[in-house]
Amino acid sequence: MNERWLYAWGLGSVAFGGASLLVPLYLVQLGATPVQLGVLAATAAVIGAPGAILFGRLANRVTRRRPLVLVTLAAVAAMLAVIPLSTDITTVIVANAALWLVVSAVSPVLTMLVVDDAPESAWSQRIGLLNKYQGYGWAGGLVLGTVWPLVGPQIVGGDVVTRALFWLLAACALVATVGAAGSLPRPAPDAHVTSEHRIRRIARILSSSRSGVKGSTFVFSPNRLYWSTRTIRPRRLVDRFDPALATYFAAAGLFFAGFSAFWAPLPLFLTDAAFASGEVFALYLASSLASAVLYESVGRVASKHDVRLLQSGALAVRGVLFPVVTLAAAVGAVSVGLVTTGVVLAGIGATWAVIAVVGTAIVTRLAPPSVRGEALGLHTALSAVAGGVGSVLGGWVAGFGYLVAFGVAGGLVFVGGLLVFSIRLLSDGARATKLPTEAVSETPVGETVPAVSGEELVETELRAK
Repeated sequence: MNERWLYAWGLGSVAFGGASLLVPLYLVQLGATPVQLGVLAATAAVIGAPGAILFGRLANRVTRRRPLVLVTLAAVAAMLAVIPLSTDITTVIVANAALWLVVSAVSPVLTMLVVDDAPESAWSQRIGLLNKYQGYGWAGGLVLGTVWPLVGPQIVGGDVVTRALFWLLAACALVATVGAAGSLPRPAPDAHVTSEHRIRRIARILSSSRSGVKGSTFVFSPNRLYWSTRTIRPRRLVDRFDPALATYFAAAGLFFAGFSAFWAPLPLFLTDAAFASGEVFALYLASSLASAVLYESVGRVASKHDVRLLQSGALAVRGVLFPVVTLAAAVGAVSVGLVTTGVVLAGIGATWAVIAVVGTAIVTRLAPPSVRGEALGLHTALSAVAGGVGSVLGGWVAGFGYLVAFGVAGGLVFVGGLLVFSIRLLSDGARATKLPTEAVSETPVGETVPAVSGEELVETELRAK
């Protein structure tokens, strides 16, 4: 496969990663309330679902795939160029929603591009390669946001340093558009991934992949949602639910809502705690990298222990750490608070590594084989819905104080952890819920897939039963 276009897409991902935090910080500068930050986060998360479905349907025709990628990169460049020209909070929220609409929508298209004209045995490797470039690009955007406040004022002056960062990210997206135009693959007209077998194959690969650098702060993946829900049959799924699986989905709804309730008002809290924008970027990067570097070791631990206990324990720790952030930021001078807050956020990122690695394994084991694909799709869809609700909830509760907001978020996660723990009492004792050691292999930075394909992982699970 020609990798030239992946370099262009990686450069575009620099713009995505930087924008993910720059827009909320810009909204804070404009005087946004916690509720408005919650709406910003909710719209960015939820709007990707219909966009992914729309772009995915359009991309069923091979001739449309290149234009959809180019339209995405060009639209991101345009949005990042115009957002800093507005000082109206509502306008910025709408523009941000439009930005994440196209970014989220193009994910299934990229998956189609990397697997076109490739044998199924190579799909895991190709999707992993795509995710690696995206992951490095996303991390690069966070690094750029960390460094720019230090060097930007000397280049453009302090008055326009934030706007200049928007325009720098827009330039990355624009250059990526030009690079992609000359290097995107041109699949054969008969190349397609629309058969039911291929859809299920891709869904299994994606469901067994791990969220990378962006995963600890942005848990929703429209790409997974698109592929894993293509073949859902709701009636059959509901008929096959047992108490253990239903309990786990209730738990997932709670803890996904709690995650978003924490992250939505966090930029405003950190700014109010006197952290500069570059320091906020650094804190987010610390959290994201802490999760990314732990996936492989977590996989090894998970192969030897009950993953229900591992996830419930990680959720309990995360539930406690959410409100602890307020105390960490208040310790001593700002420099000391930066270190302590960074340690706590890194701990929160580390817990996400455990939650992400074992979540799919739990659903895979609890769901009957006949509806396992539908159950994984519902799990992904639930993260989107609960994330949107949690973002609005977190923004609203933050109006009563950050400690209250983070306490509520932590409470939701903690209760979700208790429900996960209770599954031990509900599920069949013969189901020893363990993740095969060979099923996890993670590149430190970026969203990649295991060395074993998703379908092989599911087959391993079936044999174990």
